[in-house]
Amino acid sequence: MARQDETPASAAQTRPDGGAAPPGPSATLMLVLATVGFAVNFWAWALISPLGAAYGQLYDLTDVQVSVLVAVPVVVGSLGRIPVGALTDRFGARVMFPLVSAATILPVLFVGLVADSFPALLVGGFFLGLGGTAFAVGVPFVNAWYPPARRGTAIGIFGVGMGGTAISAFTTVRIRDAWGDAAPFLLVAAVLAVFAVVSWLLLRDAPGRPAPAGGGFWSRTWSTFRLPATLQLSWLYAVGFGGFVAFSVYLPTFLVNAYDLTASDAAARTAGFVVLAVLMRPVGGSLSDRFGGIPVSVACFVVVTALAAVVAFQPDLVPVGTVAFLGLAAALGASSGATFALVAKVAPPDKVGGVTGLVGAAGGLGGFIPPLLMGAVYQLEGTYGIGFGLLALTALATLLFTLGPVRRGVQARAASAA
Repeated sequence: MARQDETPASAAQTRPDGGAAPPGPSATLMLVLATVGFAVNFWAWALISPLGAAYGQLYDLTDVQVSVLVAVPVVVGSLGRIPVGALTDRFGARVMFPLVSAATILPVLFVGLVADSFPALLVGGFFLGLGGTAFAVGVPFVNAWYPPARRGTAIGIFGVGMGGTAISAFTTVRIRDAWGDAAPFLLVAAVLAVFAVVSWLLLRDAPGRPAPAGGGFWSRTWSTFRLPATLQLSWLYAVGFGGFVAFSVYLPTFLVNAYDLTASDAAARTAGFVVLAVLMRPVGGSLSDRFGGIPVSVACFVVVTALAAVVAFQPDLVPVGTVAFLGLAAALGASSGATFALVAKVAPPDKVGGVTGLVGAAGGLGGFIPPLLMGAVYQLEGTYGIGFGLLALTALATLLFTLGPVRRGVQARAASAA
């Protein structure tokens, strides 16, 4: 007979008093593996962004073309989460994590070794988006391993894997300068291959993992899309995580254009932004377990509204601009953790992957539009103020939406479950 602390998911379902069993060592190992896999795939997903300015100079690209180039992996990785989340519900992360990781190796090598023009980079970036779908594999996987009272914290810790974008920002330009143009891509391809093998050997889906309801892919996806929680949380994630993604992919270009920084300095500062956002994601999840996802989300969007308004006036980078950007990083990271703490609590157990895919897609798409908008506005007006002003207004609208329909929806779901 399996020990209780080795099967937290099934134990949480079978305890006579209805309480949740504490996560055991197996759950911890699975969480660590999933977080590493998330980071590795996001590292691959974000390879083009730090090199956007360099590609722009090399191929004589406009600001809009550079924006498109760095945004293409984002939108593909976002939309790809919808089918990948549904497939994870059906086949489990034991199959999907190695598959996604292995499939991402080819576009990484194509971009690094083959692509030699703007159209070729677009093709490579399109398929590089596969790395971004790993998020929709990990959330339902971790969710099934942990009892409800700990899911916000566990999924927040898993969310640290989005620090793969920070790894890319910190290392891509430096590795290229030190060892050649292909070096960062060869390194990432090797790491992806190692993780694909390790995850195939070690990953195990949680005992008692809920099986998806009957029906085909499209019918299950449509029924998941129609859930009120899916649509409401998609909006929160589109603004919270979408804001993070937009900054992580476009901040290097913004800092070069607005503050005349070198590409290396801009990449390092962007990495600092990403690291803080990553560290705040589990904080947001943990606070949501303690105080509730709605209060945490409201506090985060208050901060985003205020600081985006400050940045709209393009203050001096030191100290006001730096403080404002770091505050935005903290608030956006914590809001992302809070949103998926809500997903873990309100999504039906057999549809967590599907809900994750749709909400995750919304978050990625939320990160697709701002870089294009910023590039177009800067090209036309020579300023970024309008773009940041729109971010402030969007965050304010999201704050009011969270206090209204989202809060009522969460309360209704809690009452129904009780």
